Amino acid sequence: MNYAQYKGYDVSMRADLSKFADGESISPWAKDAMSWANAEGLIQGSGSQLMPADNVQRCQVAAILQSFIERIAK
Repeated sequence: MNYAQYKGYDVSMRADLSKFADGESISPWAKDAMSWANAEGLIQGSGSQLMPADNVQRCQVAAILQSFIERIAK
């Protein structure tokens, strides 16, 4: 989100993270960015969970970056 804001992209969208069972597990410093990423479809979670405390796999990062390129940096 910080990079998108730096590049001048619209970062105003937000999602309601309370719909996820582990939404309260998101660190306070990350909630705003996670809400934006979810609203933009960059991070969708798995089922009813975002899994904010799990380690991310390389393929997941690649998918997030590809989605950023396709959705945000058109």
